[in-house]
Amino acid sequence: MAAVKVTTVDQLADDTPAEFDDVEGTDIVLVRTEGQTFAIGALCSHAEVPMVDGEVEDCALECYMHGSMFDLRTGAPLSLPATEPIPVFPVTIDGDDVLVDVAHPIPYKES
Repeated sequence: MAAVKVTTVDQLADDTPAEFDDVEGTDIVLVRTEGQTFAIGALCSHAEVPMVDGEVEDCALECYMHGSMFDLRTGAPLSLPATEPIPVFPVTIDGDDVLVDVAHPIPYKES
């Protein structure tokens, strides 16, 4: 499977998460921040809370329920109570189209 069109750039507001359900069978959240667009799994790894309701800060997304922060580039948990990463997916901007490849998540590497 290749990357599929999810939305257009003008449909994403800076620093505002947007959820897209059933993208090739996967629910994702797109976030445009710091001049880049990121795709992450839709649920917090700690308590399966929707990440779309979180706040964006310094290229990270906070889970609104318990305060865990996740790096948008790697999915790494940056604060407790989460200890497991959330999936991140490759994003390509083609003209105005936002394409996401959910079939090939970016491998998580602990630093």
